[in-house]
Amino acid sequence: MAEDQLLEAFDSRVRRRSERREFFKAAIGAAAVGATALIVSEEAFAQTVTDADILNFALNLEYLEAQFYAYAAGGAGLAASLLGTSPGALTATNARRVDNLDSDPLVRDYAREIAADEVAHVTFLRAQLGASAVVQPAIDISATATSPFSNAARAAGLIGAGATFDPYASPENFLLGAFLFEDVGVTAYKGAAPMILNRTYTEAAAGIMATEAHHAAIVRTALYAKGVAAPSLRSSADAISNYRDSLDGTTDLDQGISPVTINGAAASNIAPLDTDGLAFARTTGQVLNIVYLTNAAVSAGGFFPAGMNGNIKTSAAN
Repeated sequence: MAEDQLLEAFDSRVRRRSERREFFKAAIGAAAVGATALIVSEEAFAQTVTDADILNFALNLEYLEAQFYAYAAGGAGLAASLLGTSPGALTATNARRVDNLDSDPLVRDYAREIAADEVAHVTFLRAQLGASAVVQPAIDISATATSPFSNAARAAGLIGAGATFDPYASPENFLLGAFLFEDVGVTAYKGAAPMILNRTYTEAAAGIMATEAHHAAIVRTALYAKGVAAPSLRSSADAISNYRDSLDGTTDLDQGISPVTINGAAASNIAPLDTDGLAFARTTGQVLNIVYLTNAAVSAGGFFPAGMNGNIKTSAAN
């Protein structure tokens, strides 16, 4: 029966994701959080934050993405006029236009498009927030042995001790660096949108989420296609997905890009969805777990060495 086949496909996908993440869950000793306590915590949080707080949280993330893509696509960061007065330092050691980017016109054009969109998001959010807009916090998008990119790649098993993961070294490395961010952006907007009270802002958040989902699909599709000839690229993306999911708690909120089995046949895994076909959502604390590169409750780390600016800045204790 078709319904039985569909249920079998769903069960297969769930089992596969669970098995791939078991090692990472055990490695970091992730503690289970009671569902009731989590719901109460989220409701209390929603009552204490304002629309401006949520948009500023999003602006912090857009600063990070815009800086990374601007360097990767064009070799320079955001204009000073988009950073606010007295912004935090941008650490961009070895950040540059992606090496040999013109050798891969498809990835080059993707990078240019996404970079322009992320700059537009920063511009839009700053305009919406006006005087309430936070300045850019300190951000680290460098390529060194101790940079956030390298620390994340090392924790995911892509590189060894003392090695450097350089997202600017090749089109493939750039895609993996972008993959670290893009799925997270989608889940961040999905999680934050219900907390926004102003309908105009909710619509704007939904629009940005849709854009981020397009970006994520571009990156995932490019990695998937390149993985046909280089399966290790898919494995690397899967490892990054596993690592992200090991940071944000016991609930599976992530998927890699390796093929899945649906109705007994191989299928792609471009859209990371739950069994209802819905995009995953992360709380602000879970998003901060990933960009801070920790499963603990902290107020700074990873890509934001001095923390985010604004009232939402603490990651979750997982």
